Formats: sequence, structure tokens, C-alpha cells
Amino acid sequence: MEKASKVTVKGQVLIPGDIRKRHHIEPGSEVRFVEYGNVVCIVPIVADPVAAAWGMLPAEPSLADELLEERKRDKARE
Repeated sequence: MEKASKVTVKGQVLIPGDIRKRHHIEPGSEVRFVEYGNVVCIVPIVADPVAAAWGMLPAEPSLADELLEERKRDKARE
């Protein structure tokens, strides 16, 4: 999704309403500005980043299962 907004004389930018709702950005919320080369990202600061990240990785394939299998193969080679 791509949205555009103009920067005011004071350097302020309006975050579109649908993006604020989707990311729970409310008045008083803090955001972080992260630079990746020529790209500037606005990232909401969450109180519990671990809880916010929960479920971001897909359940399948299980990376833990793959790691256990790799360890078993390593042990069998010893």
C-alpha cells in the first residue's frame, strides 16, 4: 500500500487515518523514525515489543523442528 502526505512548514506530517487505525496510533502515541539508505520508515513504539511480535513468523515450517533435525544429523556424523 502506498499513501502520500505533505510536510508542513513546521516539519509535521499527517499519517492517514486507515494506517493509524490499523497500527493503533492514537494521539500521544510515540513513533520512531528509522532510515534505510534513502528510505525513511515510521515505526510505532509499543510498550511490549515481544508481545507485539508474537505470531509474526509462520507456524510452518517449524524452524525449531528443522534445527532439532539438523542437530540430530550433526550428532550422527560424530
